[in-house]
Amino acid sequence: MSIAAFISYLKLEKNYSDHTVKAYQKDIEVFSEFCRDQHDEDNILGVSYPLVRNWIVALSDTGVSNRTINRKISSLQAYYKFLLKIGEINTSPLVKHRALKTDKKVEVPFSEMEMESVLSEIPFADDFEGVRDKLMIELLYATGMRRAELVNLKLKDVDLSARQLKVLGKRNKERIVPMLSATVKQVQNYLQQRASLKKIVDSSYLILTKDGLKIYETLVYRTINKYFSLVSPKVKKSPHILRHTFATHLLNRGADLNSVKELLGHSSLASTQVYTHNSIAELKKVHQKAHPRNKK
Repeated sequence: MSIAAFISYLKLEKNYSDHTVKAYQKDIEVFSEFCRDQHDEDNILGVSYPLVRNWIVALSDTGVSNRTINRKISSLQAYYKFLLKIGEINTSPLVKHRALKTDKKVEVPFSEMEMESVLSEIPFADDFEGVRDKLMIELLYATGMRRAELVNLKLKDVDLSARQLKVLGKRNKERIVPMLSATVKQVQNYLQQRASLKKIVDSSYLILTKDGLKIYETLVYRTINKYFSLVSPKVKKSPHILRHTFATHLLNRGADLNSVKELLGHSSLASTQVYTHNSIAELKKVHQKAHPRNKK
């Protein structure tokens, strides 16, 4: 069974995003190449676990982190699970595999002061790109949407009168996200600038490049990194940190976990709970400061 059949399965039945599918495909193709080049094995259907283990060692020797290795092995596990499902193999070579230990990943959100500095104090250029850049930051922070969701946001998904957005998330799951009054004003301001573009190629999409094309993920990342480098010393400045910041600030101010889960488009509370460690830290500060039994 070809890798192509598995890729079609991920796209058509699992409804995975193009980004996720490409990652799975690359991992499996790299492993297949390893089997072929290093072990004269052309058929990855019949590999044994020692061969997989050799690949893990080879990856580790080249400096690949345990976290990344675990992700690559997850791709293989999904592939062999698919082969089991369709009867191509009887046993997965990864049936007894245990994930490598990894350090706990702590992502530090931006502070409320840093967010205020970017959105209220930085002088954005008063032209199309300046207005667009500010709107991208506003939407990511005010709605918690993912970078890919922002890139694929369409004009028809924006309802200014109802002050809400329809967001197409992972596995093509739709969710409705409310907009703040400030966000609505920024969208209106941007739309005026957008209408003045000489040429619009990808007219169905909300946010465009100055050439009228749909924006791309690298542009979003560069934009976030550019502006937050002016106000924040944090090492990681990315669209995902803005999503993390959105969730953390809501939880810090008393939002319940289920509401944040729905806004983020998570399928389970477990995914949302990774954002609670910062809100718990904030609660500890409040508790220690306010409780009369805390001796200063």
